[in-house]
Amino acid sequence: MKKVILKYLPFTVVSILSFYLLPLFIKDTGSAMFVLLISIPLVTVVNSFIHGIRFGFDLFLPLISAMLFTPTLFIFYNESAWIYILVFAALTIFGSAVSVLFRKK
Repeated sequence: MKKVILKYLPFTVVSILSFYLLPLFIKDTGSAMFVLLISIPLVTVVNSFIHGIRFGFDLFLPLISAMLFTPTLFIFYNESAWIYILVFAALTIFGSAVSVLFRKK
């Protein structure tokens, strides 16, 4: 159990930081679009790519990503942003899948 927690901990922390700290920089519509459409997706893809390089393709990481983003809808956004749960889960799958091509066996 400890190995599983340690496997996901650094990547979970990075997701938490991006999902909960980056929205604090939203001041207007332009900055909101930058955060939601560029910053957080970029961090999500790079995070899942690095996880995939180290541990291979994994479907548990997208679930973690989706679960961590869900509360931000009620903290920073509104219900219209629910689609981003699916988007960030899909980006996590994408990053993990692409990393398989670069993973040394």
